[in-house]
Amino acid sequence: MIEVGNKLGLEMEMVIVHKGTIKSHPIQNYFQNLAKIKRSRGISITIKQVNGINIELNTFLGKSGLDNGFNLLETSFSPIQGEGNLVRLYELINQELNDVINGLELENATILNASNHPYCRVDAEWYSRVCTPRRIYKELVGYRKWNHWVGIDSKAQNGPCTSIDIKQAARALNVILGLSPAFIALYANSPIENGEITGLKENRLTMWSKMFRNSRFSGDFFLHCLPNRPFNNLGDYFRWMFGPNTVTRSLSKDLIIDDYKSSENTFLDNHPSLIAFLYSNKWKGYCYETNKNIILKPNVEHFVYSQFAHFLDARWRYSLERLPSISVLLKNWENPKGIEELFEDYGVDGYIEGRATGAVFSDAQLINEIGKDLASTVVISPSALQLGLLRNIEESERLMYRWGWLKLKHMRFQAIKQAFEDKSICKLVKDVLFVAGKGLERYEQHWLDYPRFNFESRKTGADRLLEIWNSSNGDPSERLIQLNDIRTLKLSNI
Repeated sequence: MIEVGNKLGLEMEMVIVHKGTIKSHPIQNYFQNLAKIKRSRGISITIKQVNGINIELNTFLGKSGLDNGFNLLETSFSPIQGEGNLVRLYELINQELNDVINGLELENATILNASNHPYCRVDAEWYSRVCTPRRIYKELVGYRKWNHWVGIDSKAQNGPCTSIDIKQAARALNVILGLSPAFIALYANSPIENGEITGLKENRLTMWSKMFRNSRFSGDFFLHCLPNRPFNNLGDYFRWMFGPNTVTRSLSKDLIIDDYKSSENTFLDNHPSLIAFLYSNKWKGYCYETNKNIILKPNVEHFVYSQFAHFLDARWRYSLERLPSISVLLKNWENPKGIEELFEDYGVDGYIEGRATGAVFSDAQLINEIGKDLASTVVISPSALQLGLLRNIEESERLMYRWGWLKLKHMRFQAIKQAFEDKSICKLVKDVLFVAGKGLERYEQHWLDYPRFNFESRKTGADRLLEIWNSSNGDPSERLIQLNDIRTLKLSNI
């Protein structure tokens, strides 16, 4: 069995603001500046473009790019393998943040410690200007009618990625999904939207219900709602994701797909689920860009490609060394553990992608409150928390069932709204920190100091932000200025 957390990764999103005004800042020459910084350390880089526009810088250490907008950076670190990988990830996070703020400095910008920008316009002109030019957004907005603009105010997460053995994948996914209210509360950091106090500690997570509210297909809304029971196995998980209540996302006629956000938009006639398509011999459709008719034959690559097609608080992500035939996949899918057995035979490499944790960074306010050393562990701590729970999966699973799946499902919104102001959330967080701590080695325990401090103080990043906002005077633009040098990124360990 593969050791839990033998590989660790991270998807780190960052809210970018103009220094001084703290207004949302779409990057300009950032990638050219970042390239110079990394090359000066002898790192080989390539820059990816879409329509002649720079959107990503790639190195052997990972990808420094954009999420949905030019005002929201995202770094995806390459998996770090072996003993001590938490330490190595910590070092890479801080080096990357140092590079990012130096690259942003050249256009008078920086990173704001928040999980969504507190005062950012989201009208049509702003969306048109800021949204990254990827093909996928033509599908989501033009075809599926999502309210994609609701996320264009830099809604940012910290997404820990933890490798897991295929035999434990469904259990691990259930644990991180079920216990997500603890992650939400500990890292709540978005109490303000469009200049107004929302009454929520993690407003960011209301994005999905707003985005899918007017979707052309009801299944899109369905796929951000936690089901009423845990997944029995991976076959069960994929039936939920690709079943009759859903409509398949666009599928590329090219079977080798490197970037699902930039692949060709090919839609199937009559809006089938992915399962219906996979069980067919072929299906008529058309290319969205050219409006040309096509005939698409199902392939296992379509199954693998579609793994991103839900918006829960965690996903199981994977790759295969080899692809089985579609008939072998469908036959194994009919057996309770058939997907696990098949994927193990075909060289699966899988991990849990956490999605509940809001972006939190070290800043002057936090350093003043808890000290430089503790503040420096903020970004790595969700990775340690997830790793501890999954290493201690037996006890984590018992904790999840003791609280009850449906109760935890209900508690998710309580965590979004109240965080530590809710007594049951406090009790859950205490339990989660205890169980996760037992899953870490003694030398790893300090990576949980930040969430432990938050729990003991009953304060979140959202509470700290509200302290500044409420003590400031003036309109939202004037209050934003008060965040300068207080809530912008400060590194003390580079």
